[in-house]
Amino acid sequence: MKRTVEPKVLYFGTPVVLISSCNPDGTTNLAPMSSAWWLGYTTMLGMGTSAQTVKNLVERPEIVLNLVDPDMVAALDRIALLTGSEEMSESKRARGYRYVPDKFAAGGLTREPSELSGLDSVQESPINLEGRIEAINEIGGPDSHLCALEMKVERVRVREDLLMSNDRYIDPLRWDPLIMKFTEYFAGGAPAYPSSLARGWQMPPMVSLTSPGPGTP
Repeated sequence: MKRTVEPKVLYFGTPVVLISSCNPDGTTNLAPMSSAWWLGYTTMLGMGTSAQTVKNLVERPEIVLNLVDPDMVAALDRIALLTGSEEMSESKRARGYRYVPDKFAAGGLTREPSELSGLDSVQESPINLEGRIEAINEIGGPDSHLCALEMKVERVRVREDLLMSNDRYIDPLRWDPLIMKFTEYFAGGAPAYPSSLARGWQMPPMVSLTSPGPGTP
């Protein structure tokens, strides 16, 4: 039996990435997001129009997507509720967001020069995708404050142990992306880390993270 419902979010499960973009002062802004999908060498990204990342990319289209694996989840969560914009909506403020300009330092992440632009990429990230934003389109109507960004991937850098023998394929058995599912972190189908974002969205706690399962002493 099924019920008709109106979920607060529709994050059925997408990979987490860290976006590097260029701030007006030339520094690199680092922002976590989890609405990304790929087709060929095009990446589609979904974000709120008030995000500093979107403002940066409107003016300077260079971008690096730093893909995240489960080993990075603690660092990622440290910056999940940080913003690079001093101007913040009341809804963001109510969810616990804080303005911190240097999110590399806040997350304990290491800067690494990208190859095609002056942006810093994330050294700990096992896969870095460098490129440019080709188009930004409003989605969901004028009151949604959401947009879809089309990225052209121009350079792919992959940690060597994830590559198959001919270097043209990434080994799907070795690459384990960190997944965000309904604002919670998952790896290998299991919860990976308590999520600050889920608390900010006032999501009900998951039983597996808050109480022992059947038969647990």
